[in-house]
Amino acid sequence: MQKAKSSDSGCSSCSHDDHNHSNENHNHDHDHGHDHGHDHDRDHEHDHDHGNGDFNLKQELIPVISVVLLFVGGLIFEEQLHNTPYSIGEYLVFIPAYLLSGWNVLTIAGRNILRGRVFDENFLMTIATVGAVAIHKLPEAVGVMLFFKIGELFQEFAILFEGFANGRSRKSIRSLLEIRPDSANLKQNGDIKKVAPQTVAVGDIILVKPGEKIPLDGEIIDGNSQIDTSALTGESVPRTVKVGETVLAGTINQTGVLTVKVTKVFGESSISRILELVENARSKKAETEKFISKFASYYTPFVVFASLAVALIPPLFISEVTNADRFLWVYRALVLLVISCPCGLVISIPLGYFGGIGGAAKRGILVKGSTFLDTLTAVKTVVLDKTGTLTKGVFKVAQIVPKNGFSQTELMEIAAQVESQSNHPVAKSIVEAYGGKIDSSDVTDYEEIAGHGIRAKVNNQIVLAGNDRLLHRENIAHDVCNAGGTIVHLAVDNRYAGYILIADEIKEDAVQAIRDLKKLGVERIVMLTGDNQAVADSVAKKLGLDSYLAELLPEGKVEAIEKLIGESKKGDKIIFVGDGINDAPVLARADVGIAMGGLGSDAAIETADVVIMSDAPSKVAEAIQIARKTHNIVWQNIIFAMSVKGIFIALGAFGLATMWEAVFADVGVALAAIFNATRVLK
Repeated sequence: MQKAKSSDSGCSSCSHDDHNHSNENHNHDHDHGHDHGHDHDRDHEHDHDHGNGDFNLKQELIPVISVVLLFVGGLIFEEQLHNTPYSIGEYLVFIPAYLLSGWNVLTIAGRNILRGRVFDENFLMTIATVGAVAIHKLPEAVGVMLFFKIGELFQEFAILFEGFANGRSRKSIRSLLEIRPDSANLKQNGDIKKVAPQTVAVGDIILVKPGEKIPLDGEIIDGNSQIDTSALTGESVPRTVKVGETVLAGTINQTGVLTVKVTKVFGESSISRILELVENARSKKAETEKFISKFASYYTPFVVFASLAVALIPPLFISEVTNADRFLWVYRALVLLVISCPCGLVISIPLGYFGGIGGAAKRGILVKGSTFLDTLTAVKTVVLDKTGTLTKGVFKVAQIVPKNGFSQTELMEIAAQVESQSNHPVAKSIVEAYGGKIDSSDVTDYEEIAGHGIRAKVNNQIVLAGNDRLLHRENIAHDVCNAGGTIVHLAVDNRYAGYILIADEIKEDAVQAIRDLKKLGVERIVMLTGDNQAVADSVAKKLGLDSYLAELLPEGKVEAIEKLIGESKKGDKIIFVGDGINDAPVLARADVGIAMGGLGSDAAIETADVVIMSDAPSKVAEAIQIARKTHNIVWQNIIFAMSVKGIFIALGAFGLATMWEAVFADVGVALAAIFNATRVLK
């Protein structure tokens, strides 16, 4: 991996005899083709036993309101209802309230028992409340179920928010990545026939017209053109291709007709490989085991057996045990079950994450699930894409260097005139920077030289605009430039006039983003890009990155992430930040994928775990800060809930707490968790 070391870059004299300056040293040089070498749902399952189907607020609130009315009425007239024959009035009021509030808990507990999953909070609530009904503590039974139902609603709100952020399916990812064409122009016996790409074999000849997507990987046997590779590489500058060069499926032919000999079948093409990488990468990412699940697997059985012991064992040591004694110990056991129910703890955890997700959303950071907040707290390596992530992806004139008596104004005017006939992004950036009126009649004999640049006559002067190779070809002495951008050399009547540097702008907050990440303890910051070596080196130096890799295809980025993951210490996490379709596989493979949501591709946004809506790289550090604060608050809630539970379990075992107190203690834990969770929003 290339280290980002500081070094001076600039231009030195080059005579027409200096042909030893190989093309590799001038990857940024301008050619029309402009052969720059610029390349441009995670299934977060939420286990939730409290309900199934879509959450409907109206449907959920109606039974809760009904229960509250019955419950309050029953408490007000409890004595009168109790004094009816066989206390039938009491049963007629409280049993419907009990079933309305607790039907979901009862059915889930029964279903889980049939499946062999006995010990959960639903089972605890069922045993405690059925026992309360059996010993004629009906108001307590309804109160327990009612407050548990209210707690469920809080959980549903948290889950609903996560579902909104993450409710995109793997199918939608696949459809957004579907950039391959539906047909290929197969050339056979002099005829052109439209066929499905899947039917084309290796060695077949296909024709690709201007504006068409290249359907299969292959080698050009006739024609030259400019290829838009942004779908695969993320780089916005088109690449010039000619006979003998390879073209990839999913890229777009822009200017000329190409005859291509197919080298890979459809299933092995570059775009199919991207789809495969996304699917495979997603499958490699294991779900984080939830703390509460592991805790409940030990805690709940212990509580059940402890409560059973409280109900059965003490009466054995009482010499003259009465029914009142047995009733007392059964009641204490039921109180213990209610106190021990982990619903307050279960509620406090998603509420803490809900606060973190909501706080992040207020700051323009969309987190698609609580597990990703957890992962962000352990990040030690941050990997960033270049174009569209650290840079704006917009090419502008960065430097004008006139030579041999030409002024900057003259150089820009000549360049704008000759480039005005081209649709190339580099040409457009020069015309835009010039800003003046251009008379197209001044430009004649316009000629694009594939892989080199432009020759044209401007006001009866022969003007050359292009890369280093063009000036070598014409034996014009010129400067050799090694700068972080695209160099456009100009010559007028075989006299070197100077050069213009076209560069992608670094985002305003990119430098601050790297500093903030370092302050947070991130040990390594790496840049991956499909752009060429010199551009990558320039950006890395300006930003102070630890290292970079350049000229990468999507497969190369995934391989780089795999290598970084392999080198990481156990427990250390890696995040990747990108914005293009080509970033989808590596976004999926990283421990957390972060997409730039403002200008990023749909595929990147779909695949990512976190989306930054403002496209500001400084938000990456902010996301980590929010995740760490959320993590602290969640653990505060857990410790508080367990402490309160421990105190009331002790009180209940000695008969110092009633079932009412148990219920309110549980609700109090939930409310405290809510208020604590709101701190993340500030």
